[in-house]
This record gives sequence, C-alpha cells and structure tokens, in this order.
Amino acid sequence: MSKRVNRVALIGTGFVGSSYAFAMLNQGVTEELVLIDLNKEKSEGDAMDLNHGLPFAPSPTNIWYGDYSDCRDADIVVICAGANQKPGETRLDLVEKNTKIFKSIVDQVMNNGFDGIFLVATNPVDILTYAVWKYSGLPKERVIGSGTILDTARFRYLLGDYFQVDSRNVHGYIIGEHGDTELPVWSHADIAGKTIADWVKKKEQYKQEDLDQLFLNVRDAAYHIIERKGATYYGIAMGLVRLTKAILQNENSVLTVSAYLDGKYGQSDVYIGVPAIVNRKGIRDVIELHLDQDEQEKFTHSAEVLKKTMKPFFSNN
Repeated sequence: MSKRVNRVALIGTGFVGSSYAFAMLNQGVTEELVLIDLNKEKSEGDAMDLNHGLPFAPSPTNIWYGDYSDCRDADIVVICAGANQKPGETRLDLVEKNTKIFKSIVDQVMNNGFDGIFLVATNPVDILTYAVWKYSGLPKERVIGSGTILDTARFRYLLGDYFQVDSRNVHGYIIGEHGDTELPVWSHADIAGKTIADWVKKKEQYKQEDLDQLFLNVRDAAYHIIERKGATYYGIAMGLVRLTKAILQNENSVLTVSAYLDGKYGQSDVYIGVPAIVNRKGIRDVIELHLDQDEQEKFTHSAEVLKKTMKPFFSNN
C-alpha cells in the first residue's frame, strides 16, 4: 500500500501565492503542492520554475499545475486569489469584489469533494474567512484566516529592533481586524518574562511615545510597502507557511489567526484576529486573553466595524 502524503492546494498564484509556494519549497513543508489559477500559463511557469529548484530543496516535493479536482485529496486548500489592495484603498474596500470571487472558488472546491482545512489570505481576510465558512459548510474550526499573524510578526520585529533583542524572544500580540482597527495587547507584551512597561521604566532611553509610534508603523506597514513596491507578499507568505506547518505537523502552536468567536471576548458570529491553538484538526481552541478596559473597548469596536461591513453581504448578520 502506498503511504498517505500531505497535499496542499494553492488557489491564486499572484504575488502572495507564488511567494508562498516558493517558501513552502524552501522549507520542505509538504510532499505535494498543486497550483491552481485562472492564468494557466503563469501557474504552469511557476510549477516549472519551482521544480527546477528541487535539487536545492531540503526534501522532495511533487509540484504541478492542476485544477479544482485536485482539491479532493488535499489536506489544506490555501486561497490567495482575489483583487489586490490598491494605493489609497483600505482592506475593507475590497469586500464586494472578493466575496463574489470567493463564492465561485469555494463552490468549485467543495463540489470536488474537499474535506480538509481552508486557509484564507486574501483581504479583507476576516470577512472573506467568514465567507468561506458560510459558503463551504465546513465546521468553523476548519476554516482559518491569516488574521493578524503578519501584524503580530511586524510588532515583534519592531519591538525587537527598538529594544535590541532577537524578535523571536519578543512575545506580544496584535488582535482585532487585520486592518485599521487592529490593536496591540500591551498588557500581555513581554521580553524574557519582563513586561514592556517594565522595560520602559528600566532606562530613560525607552519612551512610551516611541512605542505608540511603533504600533502605528505596524498598523500602517502595508500602506507604506504598497506605496513603495505595489504589494506586500514576502511577510504574509512566510506567515502562511508557518500556519501550514502548524497544521500538517500537528503542533498545537499558538498563532494570531482569524478565528470564529462564539462568545469569547464578548463577541459572536464574527471571524477576527485572536491567539488560537492550531493543530491538524484546525483551530483547537481560541485563547481568551484578559484585556484591560481600553483594550477591550478597542477590540469591541474592531469587531463591530467588521460586523457592520459584512451586514449587506450576509443576511443573518
């Protein structure tokens, strides 16, 4: 009998999708990677190009251009397709365009017998993750958005740079909408078990106003990158690979993904960025942090903005 192997189906091989495929190959995350896109020639070219790098990869990966029928045996379907955010646009401006695209994509995936986990990266990611859950009929724990995984990484990187500490040793979360209403959880941010507030008290060179500006740089990072190069894709691709590994390797890792809330944080019937335990079955559990009053108010506002934006598209909202 042949051994069961992991298969990831990637839908959308634009900037984010192709960067994700490249990072997947470099890290040897899955045994099979199928590329699906309306632009057949582009995806065929990507598959050829990636295969030519296999002699330098850490492990074998079977990569090919395919179609929706290949989703039937996939463990994970990653959606990176959709309209991109243009200069001056917010992520929420993309709702109408991308919900229509997603209905077609999800219907085709499900009509081919898919029974795995959806990962959603396209913006506005929280609303589109909700859409995939609704359109697919899958359990909520098996539909996951990239959420604030990249915002949290940006937060950790900039804090590490500010305090001159390896960002992998910085612990903190950005939660809420992946967008303009997101917020930092300062009350739970620490380095080596010492709160950021304690670090600020330690030396005069550290200032709260610097940290306030640091968060604004996290929140607005995409706008700055889009102004300079037209799109963001390397960081989110790395975050998606990290999430894929957590699922395929059954890691029970804590990542700030877009997860469905059913009462936690005082919110229900919304997908939003929160820390969650991720394993082979999807989201094992949402971790409910104890937020201070200011953080709770900002999180509630973020959730309400998402709900209000979604309301015209989902009648039961």
